[in-house]
Amino acid sequence: MTTLGTGFVRAHRWLRGHPLAFDAGLALAVLVSMICASFADPNHGANGPSFGTRTPEPFSVLLMVLGAGALVLRRRSPMAVLAVTGALSAAEFVVMDPPAPVVMSAVIALYTVASRTDRPTTWRVGLLTMTVLTAAAMFFGSAPWYSQENLGVFAWTGMAGAAGDAVRSRRAFVDAIRERAERAERTREEEARRRVAEERLRIARDLHDVVAHHIALVNVQAGVAAHVMDKRPDQAKEALAHVRDASRSALNELRATVGLLRQSGDPEAPTEPAPGLAVLGELVNTFRNAGLPVEVACTDHQNPLPAAVDLAAYRVIQEALTNVRKHAGAGAKAEVSVVRVGATAEITVLDNGRGRTGEGEGSFAGTRAEEGDGGGHGLIGMRERVTAFGGTLTAGPRYGGGFRVHAILPVKARTGEQKASGATGGTGGHA
Repeated sequence: MTTLGTGFVRAHRWLRGHPLAFDAGLALAVLVSMICASFADPNHGANGPSFGTRTPEPFSVLLMVLGAGALVLRRRSPMAVLAVTGALSAAEFVVMDPPAPVVMSAVIALYTVASRTDRPTTWRVGLLTMTVLTAAAMFFGSAPWYSQENLGVFAWTGMAGAAGDAVRSRRAFVDAIRERAERAERTREEEARRRVAEERLRIARDLHDVVAHHIALVNVQAGVAAHVMDKRPDQAKEALAHVRDASRSALNELRATVGLLRQSGDPEAPTEPAPGLAVLGELVNTFRNAGLPVEVACTDHQNPLPAAVDLAAYRVIQEALTNVRKHAGAGAKAEVSVVRVGATAEITVLDNGRGRTGEGEGSFAGTRAEEGDGGGHGLIGMRERVTAFGGTLTAGPRYGGGFRVHAILPVKARTGEQKASGATGGTGGHA
């Protein structure tokens, strides 16, 4: 039963995709029906029409073939097909007695017109077709005008128009519902995006108001404290107390505002300081314990990097060593160097890996390079992190084997930032 249903669905889908083939099959079925019905004689038989007592005339067969053949084009030119089949049916009623059922082709054509046009057109064309064909059957046939054959012509043409109009109305109703659902979906998505944008704007305004007010207050009070520090230290202490209160209030309001953006399952904010090159040794030890020999060379330990740059350098080294551990294969070694050159810091990570077992050198380099082309996120993340500080990052295979990651980070630290970075870490890490 399942196989039969699946086959029916496939056949239905194929016929919907090939309407001309469907119309050709329909025309063939109508032709067979008309020919079979033409062997019935309505005027002989004790209890109704008798079958097999007459054979269709060649002219009737010709009209039936022409009428059925016209139905192949019923979708492309429904009005023309109806005119042709109606004329052939009327000619059959006028010439032949009893007539062959050529009117079946006109019934199908009228249904097509009703299902593909509007209701006023259906009424006009349907009434005209019913009148012409019924009048031809009544006036030119030998049977009484009230015979069931003549009333059948009237009934079948009327039902064809009504059925076509009903199908057209249902299609329009379904299309209207589908369009309404799609429009509602678009409206719902647009409304959601609009609300998100409004909420973001509101939060941005709240943050701006909080930060601008309290930072301005802190700036003023800090200026007062600096101005009276030597002459009136008690007033300077009072100003610093105002600075402390303003900063605490700003932090509380920022925490409350940002807390609105958190989901119920979001992790709590970390309490430990951000990692930096001061803990580079701990990072390197984790890779050494995992079986990757790493050599580290850092210079200029007395001048730590700014906190943000220090964190970026740490993350670059972490990601680069992770790539070495994943892709370099067994027996690989890595070298890490951090060098201050003028107003920049250069981070270099080298390895001599040949790839995992079963991979050649080209395969290894290609695997690493694909990450920068959208196959992964490691090199992309490093490049975006470095570019955010105005630096550059290059990564690629080394001549003779291995891989090289080289990042140049500009050092734009002010005095206050340098002092702050000393608390979180700098280039003073030893491995």
